[in-house]
Amino acid sequence: MTKNPLPKDRIDLDILIEAGWKMEEKQDSITKEFFFANFIEAFSWMTSAALWAEKLNHHPEWSNVYNRVFVRLTTHDSEGLTELDIKLAQKMEKIPK
Repeated sequence: MTKNPLPKDRIDLDILIEAGWKMEEKQDSITKEFFFANFIEAFSWMTSAALWAEKLNHHPEWSNVYNRVFVRLTTHDSEGLTELDIKLAQKMEKIPK
């Protein structure tokens, strides 16, 4: 099943890149490292992001070390970046840090 491919109009992607997301052409994904004051804040943010991921049925590749959370978004069954990745990144940007 192929999910919605990324639209040709990349305005939303450009906005995310301005917010610090990076395009990884080799893996057709976007990545960002989020920084927090401490582990509790980082883990709380991850919990909020996990709830959005579950609502969208789209789950990130991510890791956490103390006050940092590294996120990679790609849609594996479409073998690349899709609107779902953009939507999840937008939700992550709105979670208080």
